[in-house]
Amino acid sequence: MVFKKMLSAFGVGGPSVDTVLTNPNTRPGLTLDGQVNLVGGDAEAAIEQVVIGLVTRVEVEGHDAEYSGTLEFHRMAVSGALQLAPKQQLSIPFQLPVPWETPITDVYGQRLHGMTMGLRTELAIARAVDKSDLDQVAVHPLPVHERILEAFQRLGFRFKHADLERGHIRGVQQTLPFYQEIEFFAAPQYASTIREVELTFVTSQRGVEVILECDKRGGFLSSGHDAFGRYQVSHTDVDRVDWAQVVDGWLRETTSRYGSLRSQYGPSHGHGHGRGGMGMGGMVAGAALGVAGGMIAGEMIEDAFEGDFGGDFGGDE
Repeated sequence: MVFKKMLSAFGVGGPSVDTVLTNPNTRPGLTLDGQVNLVGGDAEAAIEQVVIGLVTRVEVEGHDAEYSGTLEFHRMAVSGALQLAPKQQLSIPFQLPVPWETPITDVYGQRLHGMTMGLRTELAIARAVDKSDLDQVAVHPLPVHERILEAFQRLGFRFKHADLERGHIRGVQQTLPFYQEIEFFAAPQYASTIREVELTFVTSQRGVEVILECDKRGGFLSSGHDAFGRYQVSHTDVDRVDWAQVVDGWLRETTSRYGSLRSQYGPSHGHGHGRGGMGMGGMVAGAALGVAGGMIAGEMIEDAFEGDFGGDFGGDE
């Protein structure tokens, strides 16, 4: 749908802007392509800059409360200064690189409940900036993300919610000022030890750092607590391993070795929510695990979970 949006900052009769995405669907590490369409107003306008930026909703923990706010996390100028004549139509094409750490918003065509993402267009004229044009964007998982999410599903975990937390995970190389938490209700076979699991992907060109936070149930003589694990996978591991087996191993290691995880990869780290002091899981490489059976091809996954997986992950937004 193409429609004009009047820029209120410039008054009635001012220029209008409309950004059209070639395809609103993308993945981390790819691009968003499109064009910014400008239409001159009643008078000539000296435009200082046209900027596009990715915006999303982020949860922020304050001293006494938690609140959410809209945050622009990646921006790019698509044009410098230009003169726009009355009623002149001008189209500016762009290719916006999508950061590797961009959070996932959609899985198998279903919006993850709790996630929002948009491309915002700013037009600056004489120090007035209008940010009225916002286009929805869908960020789909990379193959390794898909395999891990599908493994949780195969193990019986049910998707609960996803959100973005402001801050950095200590010991993890992050480029964005937030991280995504994908929350699951525990599968029946883990229910005696785990209530919920939070999954975080920190993605780079080389691979994905997977951070697990397990909400452990209390025992006869102990109270419940959170257990943490960190695991590194490569993009090339995608078809080398049985991911359900790998994720099951991560969960069992994370929960059984709570408080004593000391690997050869360095000291324990955590983040602002208290993920500190719990330690790191071992590095997992597909080659080291060998080629395991049980992998399902991507198109078969989509068929198998068309109603089940998608509906479970889908939100009502």
